[in-house]
Amino acid sequence: MTEVFRPAPVLPGGEGQDSSLTWYAFANSHKVEPVLAPAKASNAAMPDLLAGRYRIERLLGAGGMGAVYRARDLLSEQYGEPDAYIAVKVVSEELAESPDASALLYSEFALTRRLYHENVLRFYSFEVDAVCQRAFITMELMRGLTLDRLLCERPLGMPWNEVRDIALPLLDALAHAHARGVLHGDLKPSNVMLSENGVRLFDFGLGQAENGVLCDLPHLSRDRFNAWTPGYAAPELLEGQPLSASADVFGVACVIFELAGGKPPFHRMPSTQARDQRLERRLRPPKNLPKKCWPVLKTALALDTANRTITATQLRDALSVNSSWLQRLKYRRKG
Repeated sequence: MTEVFRPAPVLPGGEGQDSSLTWYAFANSHKVEPVLAPAKASNAAMPDLLAGRYRIERLLGAGGMGAVYRARDLLSEQYGEPDAYIAVKVVSEELAESPDASALLYSEFALTRRLYHENVLRFYSFEVDAVCQRAFITMELMRGLTLDRLLCERPLGMPWNEVRDIALPLLDALAHAHARGVLHGDLKPSNVMLSENGVRLFDFGLGQAENGVLCDLPHLSRDRFNAWTPGYAAPELLEGQPLSASADVFGVACVIFELAGGKPPFHRMPSTQARDQRLERRLRPPKNLPKKCWPVLKTALALDTANRTITATQLRDALSVNSSWLQRLKYRRKG
């Protein structure tokens, strides 16, 4: 299988631009004081060697916020590690000069480090190279296929048994994150991989901790970041409301809908626009989704947060065909 972290993006404004890609933009950056004094990042190209230990081999992929490289851990290799390859993540060149770029990267590291789940990408360390003064994260090197690339090969969707084999581990990972007080913030196909070791959820770069969790992390002003992915972000996020577990549920429901039908529920239209055009009323179940699972998935896709009355755990249990739970939800909706 190929080693993939995330696909390199199409440049904004170019022909065939993929609206599922996350783009990073500053907003009123001059009004926000830095909350952490991170190491100053270099504008130079990535060095061949980081921290005297990690030999950079090649770029695996890049997004609006960061770039991921394949690297060899020379220390582990020296001590006989048979597979000394890892992935290294740095902030993108566009963000490298931002005063809180390293804080943003560390926030992702701290959030992901709280999670201990086989379906969440494993992080190893957060480090700063003393020479180029560049912060970076080391993590497991995934070998596999991201869901956006898989969907390119399956444009009509996948059989339900295959969808379920992806959806249940993904929902289990998300439920675990929420139980640990961690919100993902950017659920979409390109942030989920089918690796040789199973499903992996990754890229918590837009995530945050719920109130009372990791209180000592630097507070990053979300007013500076305009990076939600319109086709998968809940309407409240696009309107500037705080990230919530409910917004994560909306994003993962969009992914599951697309896996089962080949197309996203609202045709990659921003969810605010879909809500204003009342497209939710015309929403039909994807052809490969069992009929008994549609009520719960539709609830998760509700454009009004008041109607999105389902958690990641409940959605996982329902899609694993727990008929008693489905009946309880049915009666609750009628009541």
